[in-house]
Amino acid sequence: METDDVSGAQGADTAARVREVIAAAGVSQREFARRIVMDPSKLSRSLSGTRRFTVAELARIAAEGRVDVGRLLGARPPEQVPSAVAPVEGGRPLQIVRETVRLIAEHGFHAVRVADIARACATSSAAIHYHFPGRADLLEAAVRWCMDEDTARRAARLATADDAVAELDQLIDLQTPRTEQQRRQWAVWLDLWAEAARSTTVGRLHAEYYRQWRETVADVVRRGVAQGVFRAGADPRAQALTLTALIDGLATQVLASGTDADAMRTALAAHVRTALLAA
Repeated sequence: METDDVSGAQGADTAARVREVIAAAGVSQREFARRIVMDPSKLSRSLSGTRRFTVAELARIAAEGRVDVGRLLGARPPEQVPSAVAPVEGGRPLQIVRETVRLIAEHGFHAVRVADIARACATSSAAIHYHFPGRADLLEAAVRWCMDEDTARRAARLATADDAVAELDQLIDLQTPRTEQQRRQWAVWLDLWAEAARSTTVGRLHAEYYRQWRETVADVVRRGVAQGVFRAGADPRAQALTLTALIDGLATQVLASGTDADAMRTALAAHVRTALLAA
């Protein structure tokens, strides 16, 4: 159920103005959705007129496009906002989301208050609520941002590999929590797993993320079978399910019980060698 919709004054003109902002940004609609931390399907439906933009969504669109929200609603001339209004690199909404993710990794979602996020962003709680009205909105945005960042990192790693064996090796390396960034990412995922069991919205995003992640691994297995580097007859979906479950379990042990990350890497390499590699 959508909440905090703009009043009935919003219509085709608002959608047209948002399209102008996206065009001026010079990026695809999906990339613009990523930048404002919005579900691409929601943006598409809002632009087509089958869904209304919420106030918070328009605020994030205005911040990214550096225009006044009133301009999107037709209440003001299409003047650009002075540069002093949005001095934050990447824009205020992304700063809020990045700081939320950092604080969740350090303290856990339920220990993070809006006041903590506002202090980290050097702004007010009112400014946080302007872009993300409630904690649920912030959590959904944090999950979506983590998903997008992880997907982008996977694509970059796969692009550097020569064959399916190297691709799988890159994916495993990416998921092994060695660096501070990787450990922070896993800390966020562990916290969100628990939240996904309680929240319908987060659970839906979590399920979609894992569907995409397992499909990425399954695609690599399919390529490996076709290339002859993986065993003929290997079931891509079954192998993907097993490997991702192993990664999750071992990474949890690294973070929670002090298991060495190198031991995790060795165990995963042994699994690939015995379960997948062609003789």
